[in-house]
Amino acid sequence: MSKRPRLCLIEDDEIMGESLSDRFELEGFAFDWYRCCGDAEAALREGRYDVVLSDIRLPDRGGDELYLALQGGGLTLPPWYFITGHGAIDRAVALLKAGATDYITKPFDLDALVDKLAEWLVPRSDDDACRLGVSAGMRHIETLLPRIATQARTVLLSGESGVGKEVVARELHRLAGGPAASPFIAVNCGAIPETLLEAELFGHEKGAFTGAQRVRAGVFEQAHGGTLFLDEIGDMPLPMQVRLLRVIQERNVVRVGGTRALPVDLRLICATHRDLQEMVEEGSFREDLYYRIHVIHLKVPPLRERREDIPWLAHRLLEAWCREHPGERKRLSPQVEQALQMHQWPGNVRELKHAIERACILSEGNELDLAALFETPLPGELLHGDCGEGLQAYLQSCERAFVSKVLDGHDWQIARSAEALGISRKNLWERMRRLGLSAPAAPRD
Repeated sequence: MSKRPRLCLIEDDEIMGESLSDRFELEGFAFDWYRCCGDAEAALREGRYDVVLSDIRLPDRGGDELYLALQGGGLTLPPWYFITGHGAIDRAVALLKAGATDYITKPFDLDALVDKLAEWLVPRSDDDACRLGVSAGMRHIETLLPRIATQARTVLLSGESGVGKEVVARELHRLAGGPAASPFIAVNCGAIPETLLEAELFGHEKGAFTGAQRVRAGVFEQAHGGTLFLDEIGDMPLPMQVRLLRVIQERNVVRVGGTRALPVDLRLICATHRDLQEMVEEGSFREDLYYRIHVIHLKVPPLRERREDIPWLAHRLLEAWCREHPGERKRLSPQVEQALQMHQWPGNVRELKHAIERACILSEGNELDLAALFETPLPGELLHGDCGEGLQAYLQSCERAFVSKVLDGHDWQIARSAEALGISRKNLWERMRRLGLSAPAAPRD
């Protein structure tokens, strides 16, 4: 059974808090009410909630300060709604730009607020309605995309390699509508030699350089009327950054060896796995370009922080493989699903895709073989365990060994170990209890 979605309410006003609580109870929402940020912070760091409703002005610190502090700490936050008075609307708008979902101005329509929250608190019965994932983090991104698609011309996506930034970019392109044939052009800035990058991006005239025997349109021209996706923008050399900035500002491009400015009308989506702000401080990325592409910034969380997406993705990747190989029928057993969710996936969705494809090829039967999923062998003591034990017991042995190793590596500190495992502290305590793990006793003098 999937866990029931839960709301975090942070409101110090007793009258408003009671009013909201009464209505939420009538709606059947699961929620916790905190009167200050300090009480809510620990629970939010543990990842207990699927949506947050917070006042901006609170007694111990601002709700906006809490949001930015958690975000700055690298946490993947759930959808976050702010309650604000008319005097703080500018601050609320700034929070939207920072990634908050929406704000509600006092006095507000309670029915409208309930409708907004119900989107996250009423469990979905059909996961197929989701296009990016079923986790709170990916559903939050999916909710923002329609508004971004109609209003933003420049978008920045960040996240570790393999998390699916191009998938998000393609979904944004789809939502933008327009002619069915409107182009989506993807370019990896780090995969093109620096000597060829200028001509690839901006095109060239005939005779512009040795080997330029004909006119060639660059990717900006090719993407006219559609979307240009520049992946790994952080790998772009500084001279190319200057030219890119000019194209964004002037909305036209001049081919290498040419003099005529050619207008381009497109949506530009940039992506990176690097910390661009840190690169700006180091001088390896232009500050003016950073602020040009940083108008809308979406952070795609790593797979280890959204484990509920793993089986959802695995089934879709398996279905895609079967469609490409007619006559092949493969399926995931519950034991294999559990093994997939236990894995850390440092390569994220890309690694999961390769694991599914490898297992489909190497598995002889209709069910994917556990041993075929992972290139890295399991610990030797587990590989040579009791062959008479069932698969469930074997998987539990794997889980126990892995969790114990992580705990040992962090001196059995629960908070640090839970963070390394990508789970909440409560989840770690429950696993330790189930697996019979406890901290070693301190040696006696």
